[in-house]
Amino acid sequence: MKELVFLLEEPSAKAMLESLLPRLLSPMITPRVLAFEGKQDLEKQMTRRIRHYLNPHARFIVMRDQDSAPDCRVVKQALLQRCAEAGKPALVRIACHELESFYLADLKAVELALNIKGLVKQQANAKFRSPDYLQSPSKELATLTKHQYQKVASSRLIGAHLEIQNERSNSFKQLIRAIRRMERELLSLEH
Repeated sequence: MKELVFLLEEPSAKAMLESLLPRLLSPMITPRVLAFEGKQDLEKQMTRRIRHYLNPHARFIVMRDQDSAPDCRVVKQALLQRCAEAGKPALVRIACHELESFYLADLKAVELALNIKGLVKQQANAKFRSPDYLQSPSKELATLTKHQYQKVASSRLIGAHLEIQNERSNSFKQLIRAIRRMERELLSLEH
């Protein structure tokens, strides 16, 4: 079985991916989405979980938020080191600064998912054209949706509407590229 395994820091990322991946991945690839109890739990367990994963046809993508870390490259490098210690093919993607930056980059998806009229008009605002630079996307999204946004439930709904080709969030674009890269790698494997 060809599996693409995601190791995530939180359940909201899992909810988003579970609704996004069916529109993105080939039916020949089985996605497995593992959410941990925060970034410390992810970092503590990821090397062991990847190393001991039994399926030799599995590929891994580790994703976590940058949060308040000053440099996402430092965060990514530390996670890549842990992946290297596991000894299996893995990529790391960082959501700058939070997962919610993906949603702020696609206000049409938020509008459709949460049934809030008028959000698409906000997309022209400078802060929503490049939301990866916002320090607290989750607070911005809560304010924008008048607190209708709920981390896990809304992530599941929004993920079903996210535009896969959206490039307003560079970190979302890099996640999609990583998924496509691993998909190509898996599809090229012999059974």
